[in-house]
Order: sequence, then structure tokens, then C-alpha cells
Amino acid sequence: MKAANKSEQQRYDAGMKVRRRVLGEAWVKKATDASTNFTQEWQAQITRSVWCDVWTRPGIDPRTRSFMTLALMISLGQWDEFNLHVEAAFNNGLTQDDIKEAILHAAAYCGVPAGNHAFKEASATLEKIGRAPKKLVSPKAKK
Repeated sequence: MKAANKSEQQRYDAGMKVRRRVLGEAWVKKATDASTNFTQEWQAQITRSVWCDVWTRPGIDPRTRSFMTLALMISLGQWDEFNLHVEAAFNNGLTQDDIKEAILHAAAYCGVPAGNHAFKEASATLEKIGRAPKKLVSPKAKK
């Protein structure tokens, strides 16, 4: 059944399933628990429109959607969303090297400052989630 043929509740339920799979139960619980009478409709809207109507479309697999989302967040300078999707990328099959490639590719089009900041943000997020990049062993200085 296409999204256009689903009820709002069916779209919400389908979107919530994808949202939980991609972002993780803890993040979704935090977001939904923080809903207020002011933000509740917004949370429902993004669940239906983004997580159901877009993320469940058959034309692009979740792994590719993760790559695209990382690059888009870099291009927009949306660092909170970028970091959220760095964490989520692993749920969609991306590796640390894939995240690096997404940043390198985006930086070629968005500029060096965006790339520098993306590496800084991603490194901090990877460390926070226990996937810190390995430090390089520097050669000893010659005397």
C-alpha cells in the first residue's frame, strides 16, 4: 500500500517503526517523551512525512539514505542532526570509513570549512558512542 493510500495512523506507525530502527529506541523515546502540546503535532508530522513517506520509499535503500542525509546535514550546517545521523549510520550498515567518505565527498562540494567541522563533529560523536577513531602513531623525531 502506497503512503498516499494509508491513514495518518498507519503512516505514523510505519514511520515510527523506521524511526526506531534508524535512530534507536532510546533516541525516539527521548524525542517523544519531550513532546508537549506545542510540539506533539510536529513530532507526528515528521514521523509520517519523513520516516514513513520518505524513508520507506523503495527507490533508495536505507544505507544510501544515510549517506545522503550525512552529506545534506553537512551542506546545511545542521550539526545536531548530523551527529544524530552519524550515530544512526551504523544502524543502516555504514562503517566509520563510510562516514569518512561521506564527509570527504561533501567537503569537495561544500568547502573545506564544512569538511573540517564535519570531521570535528563526527570524531566527537564517534568517541561518545564508543567508536573513537584510532590515533595514528607518529614516528619518533630524528635527532
